[in-house]
Amino acid sequence: MSIGSASLDHARRPDRTLNADALAADARRESRGLLALLSPGLLLVFAVIIVPIGWLFWLSLFDETGQLSVANYARFFEQASYIKTFVTTFKVAFIVTSACVLFGYPLAYMLSQLPRRAASICLIFVILPFWTSVLVRTYAWLVILQRKGLVNSWLIDLGVISQPLPLANNFAGVVIGMTHIMLPFLVLPLYASMKTIDVDCLRAGMNLGASPAATFRQIFFPLSLPGLASGVVIVFVLCLGFFVTPALMGGGKVIMWAMRMEQTTSLYSNWGAGAALGVVLLGVTLALLGFFQWLLGARATGVWSQR
Repeated sequence: MSIGSASLDHARRPDRTLNADALAADARRESRGLLALLSPGLLLVFAVIIVPIGWLFWLSLFDETGQLSVANYARFFEQASYIKTFVTTFKVAFIVTSACVLFGYPLAYMLSQLPRRAASICLIFVILPFWTSVLVRTYAWLVILQRKGLVNSWLIDLGVISQPLPLANNFAGVVIGMTHIMLPFLVLPLYASMKTIDVDCLRAGMNLGASPAATFRQIFFPLSLPGLASGVVIVFVLCLGFFVTPALMGGGKVIMWAMRMEQTTSLYSNWGAGAALGVVLLGVTLALLGFFQWLLGARATGVWSQR
């Protein structure tokens, strides 16, 4: 390197430093501007979500006498009824979510393959239950599934059964009623995800010799997983906190966590124990969602590594 080029490079270094400082200052100003724009939303989230959760956690640390204690959390491990309702809650949530996936995925796939006009008409019937109260739909299922309801009456008239089937006021009734209510929450995000899948990807797979089944399994299904994951999370979380349908369809035989919290606070006026139930449910739910997110990330990484 000559002396002239070295001196020229040395002269350019201050300009590079000034440009870097200017870019950093612009980035800081942009960050402050974005923070200012986000501040109303952040304050709303803090007031509506963070503060109530903090108050719930603080309330759970006091026993019935108002003293700081972990008795509310110890009761969860000491009494079998708490563990039983906890297991029942997640059992119902898992079964209802699985049933929604079983019925919702074929339905969403059918809607995604229909012409736009026909799909819009069919989507009206998917959204139509939202126009009716959950309480009304639950009582309708009671009328349909009870011992002298429509289902049992039709089956007896057709000679399929001789005695009415126990379809209401039990675990099966809770699953049926909740599946009907939760199904649109899975179909809608899954349908939206399926509609964004490029048809040319499917055509390319078939042009390369893949069968329709292989094209669906290797191309369509992996591309629909984000919508399926969103629907599964929405349905599962809503099932954990559901109250009306289990209380009516269960007939007092199926006690879920939300019902236990309502009994603890309204019947026994023990707000500390009720708050502890909410904190435990929130913690376990967040842990499961974190595991689910990690599982999806690991699966996506494995798929891309294979490609």
